[in-house]
Amino acid sequence: MTSGISGYTIECAMASGLVTRPRRGWVAIPDADPHLMAAARAGVVLTCITRAKRLGLWVLAEDGPHVGAPPSASRLKLKNQKATVHWGRPVEPRVPGTLEDSILNTLLIVARCQPHESALAVWESALNLRLVEKGELARLPLVESVRRLLEETTPFADSGLESIFRTRLRWLSLPIRYQIWIRGHRADFLIGDRLVVQIDGGHHVGAQRAEDVAHDAALMLLGYHVIRVTYVQVIERWHEVQDLVMRAVAQGLDRES
Repeated sequence: MTSGISGYTIECAMASGLVTRPRRGWVAIPDADPHLMAAARAGVVLTCITRAKRLGLWVLAEDGPHVGAPPSASRLKLKNQKATVHWGRPVEPRVPGTLEDSILNTLLIVARCQPHESALAVWESALNLRLVEKGELARLPLVESVRRLLEETTPFADSGLESIFRTRLRWLSLPIRYQIWIRGHRADFLIGDRLVVQIDGGHHVGAQRAEDVAHDAALMLLGYHVIRVTYVQVIERWHEVQDLVMRAVAQGLDRES
């Protein structure tokens, strides 16, 4: 064998329980990553939102494992019936023996698979973490819909919540600036001249919550109006968030007094 380990040695290791054989040509230790083991057994790679999540990117929801398979694959032995299979030739060739897709393949598959705002959140997360550069993505052979997604992306969004918020209010005929510093105080969004929107993640409790309240008070003393909303509101009760913003705009709270 190319690694210098004989077949006899591998058979002995298997007999003693030191390794298992998920598929012909593969061996694994007993506590190997179960997701990689499943990919090896099926002859696929982890990709799309499954791979994005494993990379630490912001993923809104995962409806089961997403895997990639070459167009030449005839039958797949997938134990998880909820698995989504992405067939086709990837833009970046997959090295033989690979079980996880590259960042480029992952992002392009996400763009074709996920709703626009969910895909945008993943792409912006990848740019924010510097896993890829926008220029590199721009040089890929992108279809028109994916190129439009690329044009909308920015590396400055700290979370997918911000990406989704910005996308859902892009119809509003007002300037919306994000990740902006106002006299030493950071704001998630500034709508118009004076309306600040802050979005709380799950960590906004305890000391962080106290700091947020003090931050809001400082902004209001500077003449800004602050709306603070939560993850649940943005994702599950968007109508509440939109109503708050629209009512504030109707009262002119986005404008200089």
